[in-house]
Amino acid sequence: MAQCGQVTKAPNTKLKTPKLPYLCRLMEERRSVAFHTLGCKLNFSETSTLSRMLENDGFEKKEFEDAADIYVINTCSVTDNADKECRMLVRRIQRRAPESLVVITGCYAQLKPKEIAEIPGVDLVLGAEEKFNIGNHLKELSKGDSTKISSCDIEDVKGFNASYSLGARTRAFLKVQDGCDYNCSFCTIPMARGKSRSDSIENVIKNAKQLAASGIREIVLTGVNLGDFREADIHGDEGGFYELIQELDKVDGIERYRISSIEPNLLSPDIIAFVAESKKFMPHFHIPLQSGSNRILGLMRRRYKKELYAERVALIKTLMPHCAIGADVIVGFPSESEEDFMETFDFLHQLDVSYLHVFTYSERDNTKALEIKPIVPVHIRHERNKVLRNLSYKKMELFTQQHQGETRKVLFEAFEKNGMMEGYTDNYIRVVTPHRKEWANRQVDWLLQ
Repeated sequence: MAQCGQVTKAPNTKLKTPKLPYLCRLMEERRSVAFHTLGCKLNFSETSTLSRMLENDGFEKKEFEDAADIYVINTCSVTDNADKECRMLVRRIQRRAPESLVVITGCYAQLKPKEIAEIPGVDLVLGAEEKFNIGNHLKELSKGDSTKISSCDIEDVKGFNASYSLGARTRAFLKVQDGCDYNCSFCTIPMARGKSRSDSIENVIKNAKQLAASGIREIVLTGVNLGDFREADIHGDEGGFYELIQELDKVDGIERYRISSIEPNLLSPDIIAFVAESKKFMPHFHIPLQSGSNRILGLMRRRYKKELYAERVALIKTLMPHCAIGADVIVGFPSESEEDFMETFDFLHQLDVSYLHVFTYSERDNTKALEIKPIVPVHIRHERNKVLRNLSYKKMELFTQQHQGETRKVLFEAFEKNGMMEGYTDNYIRVVTPHRKEWANRQVDWLLQ
């Protein structure tokens, strides 16, 4: 693969439209750019930052469904469906605006740049190290050229680029960590984002203060492996995730923090106890489980057993009985038997969690899970997904019922849709009500019924 920052051209195997005097035309008018994000909260924070960077360079931001000179798709590659969705979006752009430039970045772009370059209509593919240099790449890009690829080996990606989302909503996603050292057998993220690396506590606090000054009231802390935040990675100072949240708790103007997702082995009792005492960190955890079978957890190369997971949930509920707890689960992992699945179902059924994010296992290239046999038939994977999604619905329904009659604070979004507005309680119960302008971006005492 090319060195970081080096641009290569994909073989010109497809018909191209005649080269346009694109840059000449755009010098006379403001260029417009539209973004679309696939995947996680981390991607949303990065897309928002890329958008602000280009606006500062003089670009006009457009909605993705509008006509734009440039379309940027920030991709995910956690599931096969994310790859397919990227291709579908490119085809849609080709039909709507065939003369527009199409740029693909994100995890899929890092993992399979040549594959993406062969998609008709794609003009530029930016890997993990180059996405934040998008402005410089666009200055040299013209429709009609062969597709350009700017990427490098993921081992060469060492820098950290801070980012946060900023828009019409009352909460922002703030990226504080990137990459992962865990190498779970089913996951491509280390290959797409590289080794674990973190921002400095000082810079995180600076960004949190900027968000507070812009009117943001809630910050969701994001990262690939958030609990692995280690300031010493780059800056040589001491400070882990526990120290980070202590400092964030002191920032004026931010009323709420949420921890987006944290591994159970990194969710220490100290962190749980701190959240229980904090007025700003919400009683809400999202803790990946992936399987309730220790055999499957071992094959997945997860760094805990289900007993530790249950201990963390029990401690949370002891200190915060009202706390919402979400869990990620993968069904249909190679060799997952009916007994393994029922062990997962029974474990989750008795566990005091509030909701589940259920993923159907999909084969990803270059992962160790491909070596594990037997393969679970796809139709059985989908059946198991449906069973756990139904369990999730019942758990969230029960959790909501348990809090009926309570008055809890709801932070309402400024966004209005069909005359309605929505918000979430501190413990992540969704509330929808007729829109009232004076409630936007405010915490309101709300009687749950």
